[in-house]
Amino acid sequence: MAKLLHLSCSPRADSESTAGARVFLDGFRQARPDWDLDVMDLWRERVPEFSGPIVEAKYARMNGQAFNDAQRDGFAEAERMALRFSLADRVLISTPMWNFGIPYKLKQWFDIIVQPGLTFRFDPSQGYLPLLKDRPTLVILASGSDFATGMNRGRIDMATPYLRDILRFIGIDDVRFVPIGPTTGPQQPIEAARDRAHRRLAAMAATF
Repeated sequence: MAKLLHLSCSPRADSESTAGARVFLDGFRQARPDWDLDVMDLWRERVPEFSGPIVEAKYARMNGQAFNDAQRDGFAEAERMALRFSLADRVLISTPMWNFGIPYKLKQWFDIIVQPGLTFRFDPSQGYLPLLKDRPTLVILASGSDFATGMNRGRIDMATPYLRDILRFIGIDDVRFVPIGPTTGPQQPIEAARDRAHRRLAAMAATF
């Protein structure tokens, strides 16, 4: 069965990114009722800390060394999370922007799965090479400012380029972004931005 993986990255059930994801998923289920939906809530599921045996396993891999038992168990956790991602035919990431970037839980997830021999490899003559196959990926990014029209109040969007580059690094080039912002300030611009994003998401759901 074909599968859509949804990485839900906001700890707030009523967040703008979560609301946008609901709009998209409602339309997606209608368009593809036979697809399986795998929801990974990064705030409710266990994401291992990137420390101890997992870090040691990464450097053992990079240095061509065999794993000890603890490293093998740690790397197995990374393998399970990367496999869950690699088995998805489509990917949805719904996330807020925090302090110009992404929530630390999403960064932690990337730190776990971006591993040598797992999602990328290094070739001395070619450099870093991705190991995952490309697949359509949608990022819903909610922010306090309006980066789409330049009304960003002097803030910098470091989330979009980071997500685009880290996904490309492991092989995901087909990435589309739907910003939702502003989410703070006067009510009229907030409602207009929400309506604009929701209409776009509903339209994308039919063909994603």
